[in-house]
Amino acid sequence: MVKHIVLWTLHDNAEGNTKQQNALLAKNRLEALKEYITDIIEIEVGITHIGQGSSVDMALYSTFENEAALKRYQAHPEHQKVLPFITSTRHVIDDEVSPV
Repeated sequence: MVKHIVLWTLHDNAEGNTKQQNALLAKNRLEALKEYITDIIEIEVGITHIGQGSSVDMALYSTFENEAALKRYQAHPEHQKVLPFITSTRHVIDDEVSPV
């Protein structure tokens, strides 16, 4: 199994929306991808509402069966439609977890 974790610091404005508007749009659209992309085992997006100096604006936690499934998700056209709302600084961790 692969855990795919992404942290974003969003731009103040993008696509004609504020940072908070884009965070909500991205959260809703990313979480809805489970309906379209069968490779997603689990997907959850958190948005920072109480910012601190070291806070990021948004975090994604998702799981996939393997690296190939993660790559199919990343290339999927429905996933690609979400990207314009997430213009930002991005940090990613893809952790391969062995079955217990």
